[in-house]
Amino acid sequence: MISANSAQSPDQMREEVRFRYAQAAAAVTQGTNNAELNDALQVVDDSCETSVCCSGEGTVDESFGAVLYGSEDQDALPAEAVAASLGCGNPTAVAALRAGERVLDLGSGGGIDVLLSARRVGETGFAYGVDMTDEMLDLARANAAKAGATNVEFLKGTIEDVPLPDGSVDVVISNCVINLSVDKPQVIAEMYRVLTPGGRIGISDVVAEDHLSAEDRAERGSYVGCIAGALSQAEYLDGLVSAGFVDAEVEFTHEAVPGMHGAIIRATKPASQDSA
Repeated sequence: MISANSAQSPDQMREEVRFRYAQAAAAVTQGTNNAELNDALQVVDDSCETSVCCSGEGTVDESFGAVLYGSEDQDALPAEAVAASLGCGNPTAVAALRAGERVLDLGSGGGIDVLLSARRVGETGFAYGVDMTDEMLDLARANAAKAGATNVEFLKGTIEDVPLPDGSVDVVISNCVINLSVDKPQVIAEMYRVLTPGGRIGISDVVAEDHLSAEDRAERGSYVGCIAGALSQAEYLDGLVSAGFVDAEVEFTHEAVPGMHGAIIRATKPASQDSA
């Protein structure tokens, strides 16, 4: 599987990601709207002319951000939760959440997917969010209070070391975050660990076509911009199967940059060891 930029250590890469999203949270708190936020984040370094959130012309690509959520969903949430949306899909729809389920959002940011999940699973369900950025956690908790959501909890941690016990959730979702991890096999292993037997994942992420090498991906955008660190379709599938998941699938939905796509990733943890 593809690793972080060889010029930086994993800790340096993780800190760069944390700093970028801390800046995004601060911008939202100061009144920046979603389109402005995505525009402001389009250029990450000199080698990157575009991020997954923006087109090459410097305008927001309508395949990313808050536009992926219906007006009914947006209207039901605090404006700050909508403004902080930086994802490449709508994982709450991908996961087909049901009443009473326990949901975990990896890299929960400003909380949009956690709050939507909480509404879908209802009072008998629960939604957790895990994020490593204090500023995003503060924003998400403020958004939960504004929304009056009582069946949510935001936890500080990394997606490689989720602060929840084994078998504690029914569904894991994530929105354009796994590509930012410096240890993707560990993220996949953690998803498997925290899921109850028979649990499932419904993820939105950026995924490369199989013919693109790690160098090809790096040429198309930066790691922090969600491009260089993306897995290929085959790498994703291999990683899920190696962790023990079944019925794994990666479905491309829209092109982010040439040869790389927003995608839906689904898989299931076997209900028993025998089915595995």
